[in-house]
Amino acid sequence: MSMMRTIGRFGAAIQSARRAARSERMLNRLPPEIQKDIGWPAPEHGRRHATLAIYISPDR
Repeated sequence: MSMMRTIGRFGAAIQSARRAARSERMLNRLPPEIQKDIGWPAPEHGRRHATLAIYISPDR
């Protein structure tokens, strides 16, 4: 795999993780009643770091 392809994949993974984190922050800002109505779970500490690890995984 070329170096540019690797850098591109890493950049895409970071961009995807940033979008997911932004969506999660937006959902966490909703009032608890709406979160419950849509089935959004209570926020977990360390969840974003686990998500980033999933996006950067070399197996993808």
